[in-house]
Amino acid sequence: MSNIPETGRTTRVTVRLVALQILVFSLLLTLGGRLWYLQIRNGDEYTAEAANNHVQQVVHPAVRGSILDARGVPLADNETRLVVSASRTELMKLPDDGKAVLTRLADVLGMKPKDVMDKVRLCDAKTPQPCWNGSPYQPIPITDEASAKQALQIREREEDFPGISAEPTAVRRYAAPAGSNAAQVLGYLSPVTDEQIKEAEHTKSPLLRSDQVGSNGLERQYDSQLRGKAGVTRYEVDNLGRVIGQRESQRARPGDNVVTSIDSRVQAVAEKELDQAMKEARTQFDKNTGTNYKADSGAVVVMEAKTGRVVAMASNPTYDPNAWVGGISGKDYKKLTGKNSNYPLLNRAIQGQAAPGSIFKVVPTTAAVNAGYSFNGPYACTSSFNIGSQVFKNFESENYGGISLGRALEVSCDTVFYRIAYDEWKKDGGNKPKKHPDDWFYKTAHQFGLGKETGIDLPNEVTGRVPDRQWKKDYWKANKDAWCKSGKKDGNYGQRIAYENCLEGMKMRAGDSVNYSIGQGDTLVTPIQMATIYAAISNGGTLYDPTLGKAIVSPDGKDVQEIKPTSHGKLPMSRALRAQVDSALAGVATRGTAAWRFQGWPQDKIPMHAKTGTAEVYGKQTTSWFATYTKDYSIVMTISQGGTGSGASGPAVRKIYNALYGVDAKGNIDQKKALLPKPQAGLPKISSDGSIEAQPLGKQFETTARERRRGTHS
Repeated sequence: MSNIPETGRTTRVTVRLVALQILVFSLLLTLGGRLWYLQIRNGDEYTAEAANNHVQQVVHPAVRGSILDARGVPLADNETRLVVSASRTELMKLPDDGKAVLTRLADVLGMKPKDVMDKVRLCDAKTPQPCWNGSPYQPIPITDEASAKQALQIREREEDFPGISAEPTAVRRYAAPAGSNAAQVLGYLSPVTDEQIKEAEHTKSPLLRSDQVGSNGLERQYDSQLRGKAGVTRYEVDNLGRVIGQRESQRARPGDNVVTSIDSRVQAVAEKELDQAMKEARTQFDKNTGTNYKADSGAVVVMEAKTGRVVAMASNPTYDPNAWVGGISGKDYKKLTGKNSNYPLLNRAIQGQAAPGSIFKVVPTTAAVNAGYSFNGPYACTSSFNIGSQVFKNFESENYGGISLGRALEVSCDTVFYRIAYDEWKKDGGNKPKKHPDDWFYKTAHQFGLGKETGIDLPNEVTGRVPDRQWKKDYWKANKDAWCKSGKKDGNYGQRIAYENCLEGMKMRAGDSVNYSIGQGDTLVTPIQMATIYAAISNGGTLYDPTLGKAIVSPDGKDVQEIKPTSHGKLPMSRALRAQVDSALAGVATRGTAAWRFQGWPQDKIPMHAKTGTAEVYGKQTTSWFATYTKDYSIVMTISQGGTGSGASGPAVRKIYNALYGVDAKGNIDQKKALLPKPQAGLPKISSDGSIEAQPLGKQFETTARERRRGTHS
């Protein structure tokens, strides 16, 4: 028997019941408050989120706009192909991550299983191409060349191919009209990356995960206009994924068309002549190295002199841009980027830097006159020029006696420029420069637009280099430790140079100024820079921003935004000096170093102006340069390790002019054979339905449909 009184037990039970009631009430109160918070306070927000969780969207890609030449002929457009794609998301749901499915797919497509699997793996820092660089949630194209029979097999056996689709899709095509290639000008497309999506979030052209974007050339430069805007249809689905209604949709807007200043016929000729010139150079013997010239790369630019518009731009080695369509293979990617590829993806017209040699001499000629030297001279053109024990020789040790600056341009006399550069170096203080040196030769180069971008509407243009005093100081600071470590006073040539640079690499030495005066030493230029300069001499002195885009045309043709020429400065020449330089450059083509390449040219009807350049490069064979202009065009060609300017590049440039003006070997002009005797005026005709009517190329430039698809060119 318990000794606790009955009243005590009742009290304790009562207390427990009260505590339990309070606990239950508190829980109910908390639950009610939470329900109020979720349903009343934040009800709209969570309702929207819940709805979104049950909305699926279907993206309808926009048709990408075309890139057209100046006559309206497509350089890049679209064609419908059967595209087989794989959904990585669906494949990852399978027990073997979809390996069996991809193996069966490879068998149907006639591909190797490994090649198919490589295409669906995701790219990272350690994964070699091919791999998928786009979003892992969008379909990954396996091939864009599926046959109707292959597509039918896949669609009829859907249970064997989960996550695999075969659909007709608009695919990019690089048409190669007239046999032109223009790969580096056009660029190519690649899948959008997460980083690009993030960067474009707050722009006028946001990106979707299904988008493809331009990765180089005009495709990249005008990507936002060409891409258009994808359409999106949103469906409301239940928890089982069944569609229960359609919410809203946005129609796709096709991309705009870009009309360029490129003439595909001239482009084809420029590519062919550059390639042929390089092949011919490789047959020529280089007495300095005891081997034939390597002629390993080159570039050519054809520019309208009065506008800066680019009519043709070729870079060699080149590639087929169609190789990127539908995803590039590992084999092709290695060919384009491997150590032995010689990097065909580079556009050497805007990214190839080299010492310019004597085509640079229009700069020191202008600098000398602006510094107070008489254009008429006379100046001693001796076979060599000495600074202390160092001997600087004239090309092939020629001696022309006392001549003018104009004659020095004609015969490309180095020693005239050596002397003037050395005198200016001494006036500026020599090894102990005055506080504010005049630096006429360097200042003038900057005024010509060298050492900076021209502003061409292509990505990744390089600046070249003007090795002035500031550059010398910066370069010395960056390299002095390595020079001081490897340099030896009595070592080999390289060690002695390193030793000298360690001690006084920050100084502007006499040898630096002398070499610079003839476009040697540390000076670097690009073909597009020199084409711009020679076009400016032709047009009276205006330095135009080079452009390829001529107009942006909306899909319906109603909105046409013309891209008008713009200038980034004037040549630092008086009208009188420009006329004198113009006359001297005409003399180069008639009685100077380029005369043998323009024999029979109709000089009285189409005055030709030229300058040859042969630049020495340490450890390599000489670089060939040939810079020219008429009243209509400037053409600049360069061939790395190609020999002399007139020897390697000269014949090719002459043939391009022959094609432009319809000139035969005897100097007769046939207007019917002239491709472009005057720059293309205006824009191609735009029809009321928005289509652009292309002018015919001519029978001599016809290509088969198969050749156009493959992008082959002669």
